[in-house]
Amino acid sequence: MENLIALLIAAPLLGAVVLLCGGRRLDKVGHWIGTLLAAVSFGIGVVLFADMLGRTAEDRTLTQNLYTWIPVEGFQADMAFQLDQLSMTFVLLISGVGTLIHVYSIGYMEHDERRRRFFGYLNLFVAAMLLLVLADNYLLLYFGWEGVGLASYLLIGFWQHKPSAATAAKKAFLVNRVGDMGLSIAIMLMFTTFGTFAFEPVFASVDKTSEGMLTAIGLMLLLAACGKSAQVPLQSWLGDAMEGPTPVSALIHAATMVTAGVYLIVRSAAVFNGAPDAQLVVTVVGAVTLLFGAIVGCAKDDIKKALAGSTMSQIGYMILAAGLGPIGYVFAIMHLVTHGFFKAGLFLGAGSVMHGMNDEVDMRRYGGLRKYMPVTFVTFGLGYLAIIGFPGLSGFFSKDMIIEAAFAKGGTEGWILGGVTLLGAGITAFYMTRVMLLTFFGEKRWQPDDAGHEPHPHESPKSMTIPMVILAFGSVFAGAFFEIGERFLKWLEPVTGYSHGNPPVSAMTVTAATMVMLLVGVGIAWAMYGKRPVPVVAPRGSFLTRAARKDLYQDDFNHVVLVRGGEHLTRSLVYLDHSVVDGVVNGTAASVGGLSGRLRKLQNGYARSYAVSMFGGTVVLIAATLLMRAV
Repeated sequence: MENLIALLIAAPLLGAVVLLCGGRRLDKVGHWIGTLLAAVSFGIGVVLFADMLGRTAEDRTLTQNLYTWIPVEGFQADMAFQLDQLSMTFVLLISGVGTLIHVYSIGYMEHDERRRRFFGYLNLFVAAMLLLVLADNYLLLYFGWEGVGLASYLLIGFWQHKPSAATAAKKAFLVNRVGDMGLSIAIMLMFTTFGTFAFEPVFASVDKTSEGMLTAIGLMLLLAACGKSAQVPLQSWLGDAMEGPTPVSALIHAATMVTAGVYLIVRSAAVFNGAPDAQLVVTVVGAVTLLFGAIVGCAKDDIKKALAGSTMSQIGYMILAAGLGPIGYVFAIMHLVTHGFFKAGLFLGAGSVMHGMNDEVDMRRYGGLRKYMPVTFVTFGLGYLAIIGFPGLSGFFSKDMIIEAAFAKGGTEGWILGGVTLLGAGITAFYMTRVMLLTFFGEKRWQPDDAGHEPHPHESPKSMTIPMVILAFGSVFAGAFFEIGERFLKWLEPVTGYSHGNPPVSAMTVTAATMVMLLVGVGIAWAMYGKRPVPVVAPRGSFLTRAARKDLYQDDFNHVVLVRGGEHLTRSLVYLDHSVVDGVVNGTAASVGGLSGRLRKLQNGYARSYAVSMFGGTVVLIAATLLMRAV
């Protein structure tokens, strides 16, 4: 069965090569080729999953070594894959949700003349993400990591005729390069410390390594995770990435790219378990981003940007859980999977709304769409209930487990983290209820566009609604399926480990507190947007509202600290180079040139001058000889 692992990657990679190199002759069938090869990858994943279920927990790790890339003394790099419970979870999520997004894109991109190329980029993205999660060493993981960055750049900027899309793609690419430097440094530190970058030897040597070195490696891995998963301080690219087509938003923000950082931390659990200081920083980053994204999502009128803030916040939950160590690893991945269902469904639902509203994204120009788009309303509504943690739905189980794990950390840290997760649950209920009310309830508020065309809302074609229905089923039932009998915990525990911790409060108390926060958030949103008429033009709002609309000034901060700071640093270095470095070099050259010019005057070509020089030298030599004899 291990020989099938490479085929998981090969199928979508083949699709990318064929579609991007096949030319216009494939324009009419390119979308079917891309979708079919994504589905083939998912089918192979299902076969491997069924085989894995038939094995004992200790025998579920499969490896496939294709070849040795660099075999030299002291350095060996293998093209090898590892499939265990953790990577299998990601394989099914990436290929499964990825295939549904391919199907959705058939209808969504129907009238785009570059649809074949779009599906080629989608296949490339899926292949790179699968390589990332299937690699058995950090160097090969880095190849997948960079591949995901390249594919995301191509997809976010797919409509490059729009300056905003081209700028967003460059921004995502550059911000991610900062995080990628963290991963490359971590790999270098691993090699100098352990002599290898393969997972098993590195993890086996952790106990013999100093805590300081493990902390350094852990912090560099966290920096990489912050870039890919849009965590503070590298979160600024996520909202702008909404300039890409909506299927791209669903693919990047639900099941793939933004979850790569969570995978990296959980896969590196042995490193972080030996570096408590790095673990603490992970939880702090997760907690800060959790609130940051939630606050930003509260003030966005663009439906996709509101969901982008939500993604940032939900990934913050996962990062926080991963920073809790064995208490939270399993629940970080569980929430990642359930989030893949309901967030993909929400983004596809947003795309369906835009499809029926002439690509309008301002929720203040929606209203009452439940009458015109019943399938979209139901599927989007189920995703909404799941993400706010409505009892019985997927988000209720996975998010509740993270809140319990935060309290189980114990001590002051546990109370702080638990309080942050509860507050985040309340804010999530507020901003997601706001999205539902502005979009599907109230009176219609749409108006003619600049060309005088008034939207005529309508339901999307089946190629778009069927994936939404399937994802809605996952949003409803996945959490309960994982939780009954502790299926998910038992599935991942052999890889991630698990510890109950020391919860200061009972699970029932945590659940009750979460429900109170949920009701408060929904109630405030209803009072603000359900009972009152919604103005088409957003009011000025409070200082916090205005700050949230500008992403809490993250771009302004980056511009002042990084852009202007970089400009001043560059100018200072240029001045230093010109005035000091070049000054010394040029000054030395000028001195030598001046001296040589003066010496050159002695060589005037007159014989009498040379005779006088010889006579003078002879006199000096005679005088020196007599003086030495006298002494």
